[in-house]
Amino acid sequence: MAAEPTGSGMTTPAAPTGPGGSETGNDTGSTDVAARGPGRLRRLGHVTLPGSWGALLAGCLSFTPSLLPRGGLIQGLVWGITAAIGYGLGVVGGWVWRAFADREARSPRSWAWPAFLVSSAVLVPLSFGLGQYWQHQIRALMGVTDYNVALVVLSPFVAAVTFAVILLIGRGLRRLYRWAAGLLTRWVGPRAARAVGWVLVVGLTWLVVSGLLLDGFVAVADKAFSLRDTTTAEGVHQPTTALRAGGPGSVVPWDTLGYQGRTFAGLGPSPTDIEKVTGHSAMEPIRVYAGLASAPDAEARAALAVRDLQRAGGFARKNLLVVTTTGSGWVDPALVDTFEYLTGGNSATVAIQYSYLPSWISYLVDQSKAREAGRALFDAVYDPWSKLPAGQRPRLFVAGESLGSFGGETAFSGEYDLRNRTNGTLFAGPPNFNTLFREFSDNRAPASPEIQPVYKDGRTVRFTSNPAAGIPPQDQPWSGSRVLYLMHPSDPIVWWSPNLILHRPAWMSELPGKDVLAGIVWIPFVSFWQVTADLPFSTGVPPGHGHKYTSEYVDGWAAVLQPAGVTEQELAAVRQAVANVD
Repeated sequence: MAAEPTGSGMTTPAAPTGPGGSETGNDTGSTDVAARGPGRLRRLGHVTLPGSWGALLAGCLSFTPSLLPRGGLIQGLVWGITAAIGYGLGVVGGWVWRAFADREARSPRSWAWPAFLVSSAVLVPLSFGLGQYWQHQIRALMGVTDYNVALVVLSPFVAAVTFAVILLIGRGLRRLYRWAAGLLTRWVGPRAARAVGWVLVVGLTWLVVSGLLLDGFVAVADKAFSLRDTTTAEGVHQPTTALRAGGPGSVVPWDTLGYQGRTFAGLGPSPTDIEKVTGHSAMEPIRVYAGLASAPDAEARAALAVRDLQRAGGFARKNLLVVTTTGSGWVDPALVDTFEYLTGGNSATVAIQYSYLPSWISYLVDQSKAREAGRALFDAVYDPWSKLPAGQRPRLFVAGESLGSFGGETAFSGEYDLRNRTNGTLFAGPPNFNTLFREFSDNRAPASPEIQPVYKDGRTVRFTSNPAAGIPPQDQPWSGSRVLYLMHPSDPIVWWSPNLILHRPAWMSELPGKDVLAGIVWIPFVSFWQVTADLPFSTGVPPGHGHKYTSEYVDGWAAVLQPAGVTEQELAAVRQAVANVD
């Protein structure tokens, strides 16, 4: 929070000395009223008029629609955060206005606070009601029926607490600034002391947030989730086949695979399952995985996984899939199961773990690990694959969801590299910061929208939100290796970016996608926090929306693999089979 200079919003006049100037009311002495017994409580509850107007307007704007349906608790948090941002902007705006007007602070006119209270009594209920209406529309678009009235009623109290906590943190920083500036005046002039004091406080705050707090949070989370990594999901058992990591003869011990690795190796469709769904004879799919405990670093884990892949006969299969995991090592079962169904089990899939952290934390702090893992695994697989005779190589595919798509991209320099070194690629829910995704999207055809761009006439790379409905441009040839991005218009992982703070994205200026409310608009600061609030809950929506990709993999893989003789009835059966995969 910015410090609160006194100004035309104070109930008592003050003479500020700068952005963190004194809030001592009519007392011109050096003692801060906030330190005077009962006056301290009054001071804590004191707000400025410009700040209050900023909080009111920003808080009301927080009810404008975002990408996903929002419960009362989340709406309360977003409301409180945006109101606090608005308060800070209002305070700073008042101070800048006085600086340009070259005048001291003064008490508000007698009608100013009553006018604010009347406006609040009108705007807050109106915004709250419109917010509930918009939320109802978003739930209807996605088929969401859950609605907790109690949490909706509780949301104003959540907002108030959130606002108060942020406000107190801001005032604490202001008091720290004053203390530092007062200490520095012993050696330098007042102006220099104030400037240096601000630099010290801002620098200290940045170090605490980006260093101590963030690193501490990551360390605690890493330790907590590393304990979970030693457990095994219910219903998962060590494989009895040599075609799975951790099974008989595997060079990767079962107890080193981690929670997600054991789930990946221990589950999946059997030949009987595949035959039942497709109606054709099937082979036992090969699945290879190396966990964090399997080897000391990404390169060693990749090398170990490739050794196990060679042992299991993965390079002798017709189709070979390299998957970059998300966060804690999770491989989307719908992604791999579909691949195995459509290839009749004549496939091998390999993946490695790079973090203990869940996807939403890894999304923020483990990007470098995902990059390293994606490049190391593909290079380790590509080396022996490229040395095989051309007629004896399996078809080589790459896939990844979310942060896995980010890691998967890093092994390639661009469109031609993807085309020349793979037989096909499928990425789902790519984060907005993906290098190749941004390159393809930013250089799309001018007439194509950002939610479904067309790059180079779709000769190699294409995008779709629903492959069953077609993959544009359908009137252009799509020969050779195919690269396909799946991305829902309502997926916050795809659209979240720090640029939302001050810049309107193209997707908010275009016609909305099928599951995005037409009333969504871009508002500086507010839109950023709204999409940010959507991130942790991006998978808590029905399939086909948000970051929930399931049956889309069936038609997506069908387009990339181009399996011969597969009928629409078979695709429908595979969709049904993966629809309930968790």
